Amino acid sequence: MVAQLLGLAFLYLTTSLLTFTAYAVEIQHNGEVVYQDTSVYGVVGKAVILECGPTLPDMYIWSFTKPGTEGIKAVVYNMGQGPRIQKLAATLGQLTLISKSASVSIEKLPLAAHGLYTCQAFYNIEEELIVYYYNVHLTVRVPVTKPFLLMSDASPVEGSTMWMRCNLENGTGPIQYKFQHETRSGNITVFAQGNSSLINVTDINRNHTGWYRCVASNAVNSESSNRLWLDTIFGPDVPQIDVTPYSITERGYSALERETVSLLCQAQSNPASQYVWFYNNSQVYTGPQFTIMKILRMHTGDYACLAQNTYLNTRSKKTISLTVYYPPDGSPSCSVEPALNHTSMRLLCSWPGGFPSPSLLWTGDLMHAGQDQGDPGLQTNPLTRNDILLPSGGLTSNNSLFTCRGSHPALKQLTTECSTRTYIPPAEPVCFAYVTNNKQYLMLSCSWDGGAPKAMVWWEGPGGQGKGGEENSNILILRYGSAHGGKPYTCHAKHPLLVQTKTCRLTLEAPVLLTQRRVVSVYEGSDVQLTCNLRANYLPATEITWFNNQGVGVGETSKYRLLRTSAWANLTVRDLDETQDSGEYRCSTSNAVGGTEINVTLVVKRHPMPPNATLVRVMYNSRQRNEVELEWQVENEGHGGWTGFLLEHRWVSERPGRRGSNNDSKEQTEERIVRPIWYDNFIRDPDVRIHTVGRLTPTVTYQFRITPVNHRTIGHPSAEKTPAEPRYNVYPAVIGAAIGGMLFAVIVTVLLLVYIIRNRNNNPRLHDMLFGQQHSQSRENINFPEDDVVGGSEGGLEEIGGSSSTGPTMAFPRAASPLTTSPTSATPTTTSQAPPPGDDNEPVSVTITVKATSS
Repeated sequence: MVAQLLGLAFLYLTTSLLTFTAYAVEIQHNGEVVYQDTSVYGVVGKAVILECGPTLPDMYIWSFTKPGTEGIKAVVYNMGQGPRIQKLAATLGQLTLISKSASVSIEKLPLAAHGLYTCQAFYNIEEELIVYYYNVHLTVRVPVTKPFLLMSDASPVEGSTMWMRCNLENGTGPIQYKFQHETRSGNITVFAQGNSSLINVTDINRNHTGWYRCVASNAVNSESSNRLWLDTIFGPDVPQIDVTPYSITERGYSALERETVSLLCQAQSNPASQYVWFYNNSQVYTGPQFTIMKILRMHTGDYACLAQNTYLNTRSKKTISLTVYYPPDGSPSCSVEPALNHTSMRLLCSWPGGFPSPSLLWTGDLMHAGQDQGDPGLQTNPLTRNDILLPSGGLTSNNSLFTCRGSHPALKQLTTECSTRTYIPPAEPVCFAYVTNNKQYLMLSCSWDGGAPKAMVWWEGPGGQGKGGEENSNILILRYGSAHGGKPYTCHAKHPLLVQTKTCRLTLEAPVLLTQRRVVSVYEGSDVQLTCNLRANYLPATEITWFNNQGVGVGETSKYRLLRTSAWANLTVRDLDETQDSGEYRCSTSNAVGGTEINVTLVVKRHPMPPNATLVRVMYNSRQRNEVELEWQVENEGHGGWTGFLLEHRWVSERPGRRGSNNDSKEQTEERIVRPIWYDNFIRDPDVRIHTVGRLTPTVTYQFRITPVNHRTIGHPSAEKTPAEPRYNVYPAVIGAAIGGMLFAVIVTVLLLVYIIRNRNNNPRLHDMLFGQQHSQSRENINFPEDDVVGGSEGGLEEIGGSSSTGPTMAFPRAASPLTTSPTSATPTTTSQAPPPGDDNEPVSVTITVKATSS
């Protein structure tokens, strides 16, 4: 059965597929063939899946039939030995098999993949064969490309006809077209839509102006074109004239004189209109806005605006009438003035100018003033001035308010007003005196500020000194020094609301100075403040001047500091010195009446003499001689005061290098170099008693002294002292030298013995003398009498420690001990005796005697 099926499949692949013209196929089996039809939609460049049953068949064959043809071509098959993809699959896209199924996936779908795909699936081939035919109709759609919009006329004239077309390069139908309109404000509406790419627009108007775009859509996607601007040409309409500021009268528009009037002409037109302004039929300006700066009454007349569309060569015109009205400048001016020699008052209200003339009306507390508001003299219409005479003083109450109201037809508000108030000055008259800068004149000033109307002020002085009255304030000018001291100068002040006259007085006096202390005693180095003040506040005002002990006027310097007011002046003298700052200081003042001065004696004392100090120790710190440690003590430490010490040093001499003659070891006489200059070092701590001076020259001999200091007072210097050498112990040096000498002698002796032993054949007698002969009991024989003579002539041998030796002895010379360096030390005494002739092997006794003395 399987072999039969395989044969059938192979035969089908080679022959039957080429002649298959219908969905039916003859297969020799007992079952029925099952057919299933499906439709799948794909997009060019995208991916699509073609399904072949829900489960994986035992064998399957995918074939492709191109639309409009009858040929069936294999794409992929699997006869149980794995899938085999045919060359045809490369033209249909990137075809891949989905694992565990017979479905295929086609990626990057081309347009050529459009057609019928048939999957023949064989199931249960071992028992009862079941065959399925899956017919998949794949429709490949193409997305619409970006359309572009065309217009027959992008600038049509209002009322004309034009068309729009939405062109598209590619896209699978059916395609829908939508035309959108976007206004200048950004509002987007659908202008037209349908399956036609062309629309006709009739009766174009200005509302059609705006942005247009077309949107093409199919089952795959939707694309929008770029915007195109449709500019409708129209106009101009009848102009509209706006007047700023806006004001309407019976004849038309009105404006206030000296205001800036702007005439704006606007006419709907595309392209924009050109505007020409005419004043009384004469051309005055070109442009939409005609502005008249500070319009005058002569500018009244007819203004016409002509709007022109230069593209269509059309025009329109409109005319308005402008009348210039002008009120009086500002607002009404109100005031009150004295009348009848300051016994009455007059209310003044004026508002000159204006067209027409303004109306003025007084209101207020007129009943108390004895006036009736209904009096015809109070108001007239029109009127540029309105004055009212109030009765004499005492009838009008204090702090009365009077208001003058003015009205004018050219004003936006109905009325404008001004007010004035009559009142007595709130304070009393004020009198004071002052002097000019060059002290030529004395000025007596009297003022009574405030009040309405202003008060009358005049001076009366002794000796007929005075001046005529003036309003509000008055100044009496006197030559400096001509004023009368102790006699009053009287200022009189008169106000219309008062019956009585007010006065104030000035009495001029010569100044008197005071001080806290006439004699001030302080220590030098400190600051002192000298005081000087006036006994009272004198008229005219005075200024205090300080003079120092040299009679020179002082100001603010590093030495002097001044603090002053109108009543006192303090002088501070800084960093006092006994010789420079002691003496008489003077403060002085004067005014137009007289002057005075006062002396203050300043006594600057030196600080007490500090107690004496004594150097108790002056010693070098080391043998390098570059630092000296000093110690001192103060006499009577419990009494007296000191603030520090002045430590001084100077050169006394300088030591040159040592030199000697022959064996003389004395040093060369020192060359004395006198250095009279003292180098000081101030120690500010009074409790210090030990100090070290460093960075000294080792070859120089110094002298030191110490001087106590009490602030600026220097005590007596101590006796000069030269630094002593540092103490050190000589015993370790002597012992070390002795031990070194002994070690040197031992080393020399050992080396000598080693030499003798090694050269015993060359010097056998010397060897025998030191180490003896073989027969230790042999005795020396004197064979020759001269040996004895020789030994006696040398005076015999010296014994050591009082012991005697029976055998001959010999003394060898040795180097002197390091301890015996004195020339008086005794040299070693040696006695030698020639050995007797005889046997060389006879032992010889040798004695080495060394005597050393040390002083």
